[in-house]
Amino acid sequence: MTEVRTRFSPSPTGSLHLGGTRTALFNWLFARHHSGVFILRIEDTDRERSEERYVKEIEESMNWLGLNWDEGPYFQSERLPIYRKYIQRLLDQGLAYYCDCDPADLEVRRKEALARGEKPKYDGRCRDRGLKPGSHTAVRFKTSQTGATHWHDRGKGPICFDNQELDDLVIQRADGIPTYNFAVVVDDITMGVTHVIRGEDHIPNTPRQILIYQALGSPLPEFAHMTVTLAKDGGKLSKRRGAIPILAYRDRGILPQALVNYMVRLGWGHGDQEIFSREELIKYFSLEHMSKSPGVYDEEKLLWLNSHYLKETPLPELARLLVPFLERLGIAAQNLDYVARVAGTLNTRSKTLVEMAEMARFYFQAPASYEEKGAKKFLTQEIAPTLEDIKKRLEAMGEFSEAAINQLFQDLSTETGRKMVQLAQPVRLALTGTTVSPGLFDVISILGKEEVLKRLNRALDFIYKEQ
Repeated sequence: MTEVRTRFSPSPTGSLHLGGTRTALFNWLFARHHSGVFILRIEDTDRERSEERYVKEIEESMNWLGLNWDEGPYFQSERLPIYRKYIQRLLDQGLAYYCDCDPADLEVRRKEALARGEKPKYDGRCRDRGLKPGSHTAVRFKTSQTGATHWHDRGKGPICFDNQELDDLVIQRADGIPTYNFAVVVDDITMGVTHVIRGEDHIPNTPRQILIYQALGSPLPEFAHMTVTLAKDGGKLSKRRGAIPILAYRDRGILPQALVNYMVRLGWGHGDQEIFSREELIKYFSLEHMSKSPGVYDEEKLLWLNSHYLKETPLPELARLLVPFLERLGIAAQNLDYVARVAGTLNTRSKTLVEMAEMARFYFQAPASYEEKGAKKFLTQEIAPTLEDIKKRLEAMGEFSEAAINQLFQDLSTETGRKMVQLAQPVRLALTGTTVSPGLFDVISILGKEEVLKRLNRALDFIYKEQ
């Protein structure tokens, strides 16, 4: 089998979003499954809209997701001499021609065609004029006017276009810049791309590109067009419905492995399996199992996957990932061992790293206030003697471990006849500021004796002051 070579070719005219990234992922997986080559190509011939910052953002997004490329990045703006060589070949063979039609006149002719009930395509006016190159001449491809162009799509099955529906497309503008449909074919030929995996919105471009391949005497790659991703209501994705830059998911505390798992399931499946390791994705991925129906963006599904990966991430690694989110809250978390212990109490309770960092705040900062409803119920004069007793017992403890703390509360419950919740909730409120937190004995053990005693004293001061 010929070496598999796939490519991802974004335009640096904006941020990388979910749809484009899913295209990159499918190309990457297919190449990795076949031990092939994955190419990154930047299509930056739109000089007015292309920006270097978007190139960097594309690379950063792909690196974050672990979609490493084997070749590139190649830049179309640096390949203009190559395109011109292929343009000249078509001109020399009579398969392309110069056109000096004025854009305004073209628009008038399109409207006239529509008024006559005809397809608003180029009417071929310059096809046989034998024009020479000039400052205002574009180059058009001489599209076959008979027959049909067809291919077997690995994603959609057999597809056929009547050539009469196609027109003589511009392949080089008057400024010497090649158009998309021509440049992409030359790139794929010269880079040896064997499989073109992309969104179904490119299906109308495919017959045009196939005709250019044939005119250049080059073998066709295999085409596989992926379904689109829709919002949950069936409409187009928007900023509020998933169409946000990929790095925004990172900033929201989504793990890359969760987003990769989520994206692949938007358009591919392997039985009923929902969660895949990267190794499993590479092992199982195939074009034949791409979905025939549009994927639907579901925020809750993504958060569910992310919560799974938060649980599965080793605590030392999770601590490293959590630190930047703590720093956003003004928390300087320099002791990674401490952060790992904290993360171990929150990894089953959090959906994102942002949520985890917010929940972890009390481990690093004493609560500035107490939950009002909880304080009225648990920080009262009646509970003060019990809090004092707990404080003294904790202060006298030698081993400040979770097991020893648990035993302390068990003994106190037996001696006083109070239920565990009656003992735990006032302490929990004193230490965390709320009545909901990770396991209390974990909290006490992690905070340490000195900090626990300090917070209990503060809660007692609050009780005496309030009363």
